[in-house]
Amino acid sequence: MEKKENISKETFAQTIAGEIKQTTLKNGLRIVTADWPQVESVMVSIFVNTGSSRESEAENGISHFIEHLMFKGAGKRNAQQITADIANVGGSINAYTEKEFTCYDARVLKEYLELATDVLADFIMAPTLDPEEINREKGVVIQEINRYADIPGYIVNRYFLQTAFPNQAMGRSTLGTPENIRRMDKAMIQRYLRTHYVAGNIVAAAVGRVDHDKFVKMVEDRMSALPEHSDFAEITPHYVGGEKIVCKELAQTHLAMGFAGTSTLAPDYYRYVALANILGGGMSSRLFREVREKRGLVYTINCANYSCKNAGAFKIYAGTTPKEMNTLLPVVVTELKKLMNDKVSAEELTRTKTLLRAGLLMSQETLSGKQEKIARETLLFNRVIPTEETIAKIEAITADDLQTLAQKIFSSTPTYAVLGPESNYPGYAELQELLKL
Repeated sequence: MEKKENISKETFAQTIAGEIKQTTLKNGLRIVTADWPQVESVMVSIFVNTGSSRESEAENGISHFIEHLMFKGAGKRNAQQITADIANVGGSINAYTEKEFTCYDARVLKEYLELATDVLADFIMAPTLDPEEINREKGVVIQEINRYADIPGYIVNRYFLQTAFPNQAMGRSTLGTPENIRRMDKAMIQRYLRTHYVAGNIVAAAVGRVDHDKFVKMVEDRMSALPEHSDFAEITPHYVGGEKIVCKELAQTHLAMGFAGTSTLAPDYYRYVALANILGGGMSSRLFREVREKRGLVYTINCANYSCKNAGAFKIYAGTTPKEMNTLLPVVVTELKKLMNDKVSAEELTRTKTLLRAGLLMSQETLSGKQEKIARETLLFNRVIPTEETIAKIEAITADDLQTLAQKIFSSTPTYAVLGPESNYPGYAELQELLKL
């Protein structure tokens, strides 16, 4: 009876084909499962509603650094025991950090779900944070930062976000800077954990061969003592835009340009996704056909609505040679103007809706895709969005909607980031002139 009282006042099940169930513990920690009786394994994850967009400038990189440190010891296990306990039963364990989320996950056979839950719960409840391990891992993370500094496509996209969201957490790297990482110590890390690793900020999810009630008990037994919440200011990003051109001796020139986008929570989110797909979402997209297939100006060109909870940026990326930049930019802008001036055809609209629906459905055919969906949506919306509801939003998009949206996006302040060899690149004023109707 005491255990039942510890489960929150409201336990509810939301059904999508009878598979999704959600429970909230008394401390506010949410638990969500999707039972797939046809498989023999289960994927369990703990999603924390924090990432680089929740960090101050001095903290930049701490979410990602903490993710690394969890594998250095937690609870009764040291670093070797964490990986060995999962590997010895044929499982795998992983983690990643994004702008808004930090995820820890493990996949095991169904009979080892409690073991995996125990390992991940220890990350949250009892990280060791040994000072020697902290100092050793600083070197590892700095090497990771240096590795990405040698990838031009990554760097130009970082320049893009820095310019779109200047002096804001949204514009900073998830990895942080070597200087910041060197300054981090156990006390600083513990303060961040006390503020962000709280029950109301966490979702535990399991997908596969899982009994919801049993999983709830596993999590409750291990995490019911976690504090409910902590007061911290959520940082709301503001899109600004501007220019950043950096010359570096490279084989290619890398371009990242874009405009104000929309947030994940916005009612018109899927219109942005559809427009990005039409413009640069694959081999059937307008930019791919016109820029690569017809003119041979690039190997890679794509477009996406980069979105987070409270902001977004509509971004185009391309890699070309320096001498082709003066040709590439006008061609790209011409394709933007076509979307502003003319409605997409019925055939193109139908194809785009089909592609979005296929991507949505196929992404849920894997344990990892399904657990990511249910955990993220529980954090963002406090419910799992029925697939039918999302498909209905996609199907409701009209050609008029997309033309109106194109006019709104492409008339906003542009962001223009270029990384490549010394050359006479088109400047920001030239881009603005090209964009004029």
